[in-house]
Amino acid sequence: MSSAIDSSKLLDRASELVDLARRAGADEADAVIVRSRSQSVGVRLGKVESTESSESDDFSLRVFVGRRVASVSANPGFDLKTLAERAVAMAKVSPEDPFACLADKDRLATSYDDLQLFDPTEVSADELREAALAAEEAALSVKGVSNSSGAGASSGMGGLVLVTSHGFSGSYMGSRFGRSVSVIAGEGTKMERDYEYDSRLYFKDLDNPEDIGRRAGERAVKRINPRQVDTGSNVTVVFDPRIARGFVGSIAGAINGASVARKTSFLRDKMGQQVLKQGLSITDDPQIVRGPSSRPFDGEGIRGEKLVMIEDGVLKHWFLSTSTAREIGLTTNGRGVRGGTAVSPASTNLALEPGDISPQDLIAQVGSGFYVTELIGHGANLLTGEYSCGASGFWIENGEKAFPVSEVTIASNLKDMFMRVTPANDIDRKYGVAAPTLAIEGMTIAGR
Repeated sequence: MSSAIDSSKLLDRASELVDLARRAGADEADAVIVRSRSQSVGVRLGKVESTESSESDDFSLRVFVGRRVASVSANPGFDLKTLAERAVAMAKVSPEDPFACLADKDRLATSYDDLQLFDPTEVSADELREAALAAEEAALSVKGVSNSSGAGASSGMGGLVLVTSHGFSGSYMGSRFGRSVSVIAGEGTKMERDYEYDSRLYFKDLDNPEDIGRRAGERAVKRINPRQVDTGSNVTVVFDPRIARGFVGSIAGAINGASVARKTSFLRDKMGQQVLKQGLSITDDPQIVRGPSSRPFDGEGIRGEKLVMIEDGVLKHWFLSTSTAREIGLTTNGRGVRGGTAVSPASTNLALEPGDISPQDLIAQVGSGFYVTELIGHGANLLTGEYSCGASGFWIENGEKAFPVSEVTIASNLKDMFMRVTPANDIDRKYGVAAPTLAIEGMTIAGR
């Protein structure tokens, strides 16, 4: 992957594309090139099932003619002049968009830090295969594991090149390495599945495959012979960190400026008000060195800074790109993300900050409740706040996980859940959305 670091030629090509768009009649324009390279190997029961490799450089040009905007995309090999002329012609017949625009020139990043997002380590297909096989073998060696759903290993890199007609030119690259395994425990109608994985920017930081496999096997075995529990209300539900990350993702969706502009967030009228339990904060920081979702600048060329999105329970910020911010009368905070030809706001390194209690002590304080390790379906309605999901995990008795549970539904309203959540101290910041174990009081469980 080391040969992919040099982006100078792509910067030159993006600059040429912007110049051609201006000559064709665009008032403003920006060009984006997204570079990606990846390879992966999948195995099952000791045999290779798949080997994949891909690479691409995807070009996008966005042009503005007055208040009219159009975007086009292409792969390498296209004629730059033809693409620019097509984009301008499309813009001239497009309806006006009062909010579409480039970022203000005085907000553009003039310099940015090296966030150490790229590891040039070359990983061969043979190394990927051996890691996947080792993870699967370790999982199958756990007593009680009866079959494998497969294991995999991957490596890849991606990068962004951005050039605008009002003076921004920049690029960055990032790498990603991963290992995963999924196995089945038990026999017949009593089989249960679980998995484990790891994903890192730097190859040397990956958990070794044997540990990943062992954890997957142990998780699956613990789920054998699940029970059902009685329907009840006012139950304390504890979210495993895997599930807690999804819960924090729901908060991020509710405070996304695009949802606010569309009036599809139940928090749209809550700026400056308490929306989360007092004492809790949610941060978002794109400038973390080696952060999993760090970026030196956003999809519009703006350097985003660390924000406390919710501070001591009080909502302080929306996630904003330039056009979304203008639509609701604000200014961007550097959270614009390119999705093909569009720019929309999104979080970066998002975290619900941890508490000061261990997960073991948190569970002990619960006494009796439900520890969730898996959810079925997407149960959060961000328009109304209603929350309902199928779930499995473990019943908590006398402050300990007592037996596995399946075939239940947990339900509440996010407004209430946000006010009743207590975090443990076991946050793992290797994920773009980070959260510790969470206990949420007052939920309803539908069981037998």
